Amino acid sequence: MYEAVFRIVGGGAYEVATDGTDTSIEVWCNDHCDLLHVSGSGGDRVLDEVEQTVGIRERLSQGNEQVLITADCLTAHMENNVETYLASHGCLLVPPLKYVDGAKHVRALALDADSLSAVYHDLTEECTVSVESKREIRSVTPDAPLLTVDAVLPELSSRQREAFLTAHERGYYELPRETTTEEIAAVIGVKRRTVEDHLRRAEKKIADSLVEYL
Repeated sequence: MYEAVFRIVGGGAYEVATDGTDTSIEVWCNDHCDLLHVSGSGGDRVLDEVEQTVGIRERLSQGNEQVLITADCLTAHMENNVETYLASHGCLLVPPLKYVDGAKHVRALALDADSLSAVYHDLTEECTVSVESKREIRSVTPDAPLLTVDAVLPELSSRQREAFLTAHERGYYELPRETTTEEIAAVIGVKRRTVEDHLRRAEKKIADSLVEYL
């Protein structure tokens, strides 16, 4: 089997709701309704979009974390959903769908690499698509089938990712540190406080995602 993670920008409702925010949405489709996990400070904006698009039947909230049960399935309100593209080439969607930083992240499985390439080709005719990762699956772990780094690590915004990777590359996390946030800011062209904010948010997301596996 082969696996690919596609990043798709096509102007969908949930993409718009997360654009320019630190909020992410994970969606598990159940045909007649969806289960959503919403994380981040822009939750109210997401709630408005979900309510207008599919309606909300139930909601649980704690801090910046929310779990929603929708009144309808999102696929019923979309002309060209990603499941249609995958099915046409015999590929499978591995839930959840993830929406972050104005894009949809889709994890797909196929029996051969050509099928994934065909899906990519079809999607690019309608949307802006990039391949975030691609690999061949040759074995599974019994207690965690198909578990990948992509499935464990959180979705960082483009700015958070840039700040974190630049900091790591330049030795910010070495002991002792080999650079400062002021120097990192100069490299990526933003203010020092902005870099520090991006790093704190990225570090918290990574810590929250990994702590349950420690």
